[in-house]
Formats: sequence, C-alpha cells, structure tokens
Amino acid sequence: MSSPVPRRESPWGMPEGDNRQPKPHRCNDRVEDVVQACFEGNPFKTIPGPFKLFYQCMRSKPGEEPTEPFYYLQLEPPKRKALVE
Repeated sequence: MSSPVPRRESPWGMPEGDNRQPKPHRCNDRVEDVVQACFEGNPFKTIPGPFKLFYQCMRSKPGEEPTEPFYYLQLEPPKRKALVE
C-alpha cells in the first residue's frame, strides 16, 4: 500500500552515491481518512472515529498499527504480519 514519494533535489545537489528514496509514513492512509472525514457531513460526528485511529497509529510502534477498517477510504485495512518463532 505504499505509493512512491518524489525525491526533491536540494540547491546543493545530491550527495555522491546517495540513492536513498523517501518512503511514505506508515500512517499516511489514516491521516487521509481524517481529511476525507472533514468533507463528509457534520465534522463533529465524522472526524472523531478516524482521528482516534490516526492517533493510535501515530502512538504505535511499527508493525503494531491499528487494523480496524478505514471509515471513508476504500482501502483494505492494514494487516499485521505474523510473528515467526
């Protein structure tokens, strides 16, 4: 579910051998759900649910994000990878 993020070149150019590419934040889809909620009727009723999930996502460790479905985005909810023991 990761989309490419364009790399910007700084005024000083790119460092030699630096081929790293930026990655979208793991909670980007949750914040997009909050933004979409702002345009879906009464914001006092539509924003709290998506915002709660966004806040949980930001406070979680990588791999422990909430797996509840999105409120307004038509995306599959994130899945946790099974721990291999």
